[in-house]
Amino acid sequence: MFEQLTELVKQYGGDAIVNNPAVPNEQNEAVMEEANGSILSGLKDMAASGNIGDLAGMLTGKTPIDMNNPVVAELAGKVTGNLGEKFGLSSEAAASVAGGLIPQVLGGLVNKAQDPNQPGFNIQDIIAGISGGQGGGLMDMVQKYGGQFGLDQDGDGQVGISDAVAAVSGKSGGLGGLLGKLFGK
Repeated sequence: MFEQLTELVKQYGGDAIVNNPAVPNEQNEAVMEEANGSILSGLKDMAASGNIGDLAGMLTGKTPIDMNNPVVAELAGKVTGNLGEKFGLSSEAAASVAGGLIPQVLGGLVNKAQDPNQPGFNIQDIIAGISGGQGGGLMDMVQKYGGQFGLDQDGDGQVGISDAVAAVSGKSGGLGGLLGKLFGK
């Protein structure tokens, strides 16, 4: 997932960074690398803090990928702060980079994940990438016993991350419904 994100930052960085007069040309590559790292660490931080609902909404295309999206706004704040701190960009210049780059990169990420012609790139891969591949705890229990409780959201005979995404994103009663089914409520 890291490689795909890096490619998307390079792809969309032309307008937001390279063609941005506020970013000195000699810093273009370093600014792209910092933006890429900030986006990835921001997504990981959100997953680690349990912000799965907003991430799932974005990754499944349920919420628009614009500056009103909580995921985009949080990442923009992180990128803006890091670019200002590390490169001395004004808050306006850093915000223009973030605002021009993040919605495009995340939109590209979601489009690739939803494209059946991108077999090695899907929502499960993205979630595994940002969560460090750690299913752990509840997810392991859901995978092991979930089929017995009707938790197979997509009807594929297995309970996995896609079923958790479907549950969290509201396709089948949300996370409360998932946990209710699991614990017999």
